[in-house]
Amino acid sequence: MNFMTLKRFLIPNIFIAIILTALNIGGIDPIIEPKNDDTTNLTKYVQAQHNIIQNYYGYADLDIMYKTSIRYMVKGIKDSTLQIDGTPVDTTFPGIKVSSLRESYQNFESAYLYVSNNSPDENMTLLTERAIRGLFSTLDPHSVFIEAEDSEVDQENFAGKFQGIGVQFNVIDDTITVVTAIAGGPSDQLGIQSGDRIVQIDDTTAVGFTNEQVQSHLRGEKGTKVRVGIIRPGVSDMIYFTITRDDIPLYTVDTSYMLDDKTGYIKINRFAATTHDEFMQAMDELQETGMERLVLDLRGNPGGYLGQAVAIAEEFFPQGTELVATQSRHSRFNQEYYSRKDGVFKEKPVIVLVDEGAASASEIVSGALQDHDRALVVGRRTFGKGLVQQQYELIDKSMVRVTISKYTTPSGRVIQKPFTEGGGEEYAYEIYRRDNAMNDAVEFIDQVPDSLQYKTDAGRIVYGGGGIVPDYIIQPDTSRSGYMINFSLRKRASFEFIRDYLDAQGVEFRAEWEDNFEGFRTDFTWTAQEIEQFKASLIDKGMVITNDVSEPEFKNDSLFVPNGYFEEVAWMAEGRMKAELARQVWGLPYFYPVINDVFDTTLKEAMTLWDAYTRLESLASGKAMADDVTNLKKEG
Repeated sequence: MNFMTLKRFLIPNIFIAIILTALNIGGIDPIIEPKNDDTTNLTKYVQAQHNIIQNYYGYADLDIMYKTSIRYMVKGIKDSTLQIDGTPVDTTFPGIKVSSLRESYQNFESAYLYVSNNSPDENMTLLTERAIRGLFSTLDPHSVFIEAEDSEVDQENFAGKFQGIGVQFNVIDDTITVVTAIAGGPSDQLGIQSGDRIVQIDDTTAVGFTNEQVQSHLRGEKGTKVRVGIIRPGVSDMIYFTITRDDIPLYTVDTSYMLDDKTGYIKINRFAATTHDEFMQAMDELQETGMERLVLDLRGNPGGYLGQAVAIAEEFFPQGTELVATQSRHSRFNQEYYSRKDGVFKEKPVIVLVDEGAASASEIVSGALQDHDRALVVGRRTFGKGLVQQQYELIDKSMVRVTISKYTTPSGRVIQKPFTEGGGEEYAYEIYRRDNAMNDAVEFIDQVPDSLQYKTDAGRIVYGGGGIVPDYIIQPDTSRSGYMINFSLRKRASFEFIRDYLDAQGVEFRAEWEDNFEGFRTDFTWTAQEIEQFKASLIDKGMVITNDVSEPEFKNDSLFVPNGYFEEVAWMAEGRMKAELARQVWGLPYFYPVINDVFDTTLKEAMTLWDAYTRLESLASGKAMADDVTNLKKEG
């Protein structure tokens, strides 16, 4: 019996596996277990392609998918002597035309076995995953394969929690430094605090751990215990804590606070399973402190769960208001979403902040509010992701994320920007090639065909095919002052400076400020000596002050700046360090008020636009004509 025949004898018949896999996908109890890597790999490929055909929102060409997957596989083969022409991995071979799933399965099995039999040292799991990525490269940029280890992290992020000890940390000089203990988590309850160095985990030294090693040692199932040894500045002996792991929330509301005596501010970083609950809690707390109007910040929010976007949007509308609709080749994914109740905040004035990083669920919320003339949308044109994905688990716990539908806003707009098959990188980086915010929006509007122009309830023109164009466009701050901040962040200079500052003066600082954040926010300032110390730390990290440059510029890993540049932008260093100090003492939600106070020109300008909101409100209520509202295309 030759090797090829033996291999075929050992591998379960692929068509039996297909049938059993189909039953499994269809909801029948699993009745096949992987016997070896070959079975797993072949089944994984089958499942991935099956999920595309059964769920993809548009037409997926089987022939193109199959041939592309084989080309991806071939590119990953390390054996340069393997014969390609005229073999099962030659997609140009006459007569190869895939027109059914059965033919695709047969051809892939033949290609797989040819490679594994003739190049026995190849990693067939990696080659199979390359082939699966080839399948997805023929679809839209948001349909992707996710490796098993990445899928676990991805699910944690959108589940809104993970299990562990509850600390945010950085590895500095090979040592785990606690940035902050997550409020209410097991570490916080035991008194672990910012600045603590974790040097031992159970009986193992933790010095030299990578981020991945830290997570693997500190995360674990709820109820399990881990013993850590901590060095705390000002304490001579190591402190030991036995921590019982628990559910640790991953908050999606970064911060909420009052901008003035009647304006609340909420920043949402993504739409996960807990987002609506977090949002409602934040709104309730703000209302208790006198909030009459809201700035909802969705900048940089890449999206997430459609249901969570709908749940938040409906809080701003009366019952029965259309919020979004989804359309697909498969009727089961076609759906219209309406507010199921009278929203708790349906009367409150709202300004929504967006930018090119706001996508998907963020665009659903801002699109619904704009189409119904319910909020003033302010900032920069959004990303333009109008497709909805669903995840499906494969046999080895890896996942495929398949686009199942496209969504339309209440006016009928499709927000999705153009893409080409296989052009994922160009698609993703399109936002970085946009001109300044005003030119980008004007150019986009000028190029939008009449077929992609829609009207809001009150008759204002809005545009499809490329994200949400704000009602008021605000330019980003692109001044040269950002060089030093970027350099400081890359070198973790602010974090390290604050860590050392708290090591030396933490007791005194906490005694004066810990119970008075608002006082800290308005009154705390750095001394001239401290600013000079920070400047010296930047020089130690590679900032070069020289007369040889007239503008800041990066050379290799150093930042070259002219004389006087640091003093010109020292206010930025002061602000960033102050925000970092707030984060390490009070936690992440307190970082943002300081950052916004110092740096956020968009937020400051948005706060001057409440009169424009009032005009929009009059238009929506029929008390004003469209011409009475500012021409938002040209002004802002």
